[in-house]
Amino acid sequence: MKTKIILLGPPGCGKGTQAELLGDRLDFVRLSTGDMLREAVRNDTPLGKEAKKYMDAGALVPNDVIIGMMKDKIRELKGTFLLDGFPRTVEQADALAKEIDIDVAINLDVDDEELVSRLTNRRSCPECNSVYHLINKVPKKEGVCDKCGCKLYQRDDDTEKTVRNRLRVYRENTYPLIEYYRERGKLATIEGIGDIEYIYTQVSKALK
Repeated sequence: MKTKIILLGPPGCGKGTQAELLGDRLDFVRLSTGDMLREAVRNDTPLGKEAKKYMDAGALVPNDVIIGMMKDKIRELKGTFLLDGFPRTVEQADALAKEIDIDVAINLDVDDEELVSRLTNRRSCPECNSVYHLINKVPKKEGVCDKCGCKLYQRDDDTEKTVRNRLRVYRENTYPLIEYYRERGKLATIEGIGDIEYIYTQVSKALK
């Protein structure tokens, strides 16, 4: 089984859901730049302050900030792991390649209108980072996280205007990564629409 993987795809394509399943069922350690950045913002760290202005606008956090943060984490990883949200640019991919040899990049493909619907209806937990959806994954108690009981909120970058900007930024900056990993024979593209378990089955096949 492939043990060092990257999850690619636009915001809202289901990377977080699949990462959680891989962690629960196959013991993959998930390293999410989004979670790390949001934690830095909540804790009001220097990195968080710098990153927040980019995140709120739906723009990419600068390469030097992300690369520096990720290098330290990647060096600590052992066994099976997946990277969610990194790399996002070819420059970041080149920096990653100097640190570790990735086995496969799994690209979850979803069209933009579906993504806008998913993200504007998404609600997140500020404490445990669990994610819900007002249509497809409703919490047992309205507005409250099932796992830790915290009040759910809509992220600033999940409003429609910001979502559309995030998708534009993704297409311009991150989409070239698909070609980058295809050229290296490490790309597996999977349609990210439909039953979560079916998508997981396709992801699992890509790891064999």
